[in-house]
Amino acid sequence: MKGTSIMKNNGTIFSRKILLFLIFILLLVIAGCSSNSSNDADTENKEKVTIYKSFSCGCCGIYTQYMDKEGYDQEVVDVQDISLIKAKYNIPSNMQSCHTTVIGNYFVEGHVPVEAIEKLLSEKPDIAGIAMPGMPSGSPGMAGAKTGPFVIYAVHADGSTEEFMRM
Repeated sequence: MKGTSIMKNNGTIFSRKILLFLIFILLLVIAGCSSNSSNDADTENKEKVTIYKSFSCGCCGIYTQYMDKEGYDQEVVDVQDISLIKAKYNIPSNMQSCHTTVIGNYFVEGHVPVEAIEKLLSEKPDIAGIAMPGMPSGSPGMAGAKTGPFVIYAVHADGSTEEFMRM
């Protein structure tokens, strides 16, 4: 009888070791999954954007790919007349570009780099939006090399502008 109880104790100790080992493995798996989901959380924390563009515009399509790669959840809306969107958001004609992005209460006009968008969203200035007029070479969505600094303008509700940032 004494030999049998020793075996039970050894079996119990062995079972506990297996159980502890399995719990340890489970914790490692859970920790690994949670570290991978932090990248998803970064994407989920970014605001949804709506990009209004002409159906036939190629550089606008490349810009939407850029925004997607930067982790922005986006809705792309092809419009017949982009000037109606510019008018809706009161974007001055000298600030206009080929597409308009709307993020929260702001518009982002043109091929604006994501660094400027992130500054806009983190600082939350009292403006209507930001714009990088024209289609500067080397900007996100535009071919060619960057030939000078990108100047991004703050656009106020009354249509007045001032430099927002230079990069």
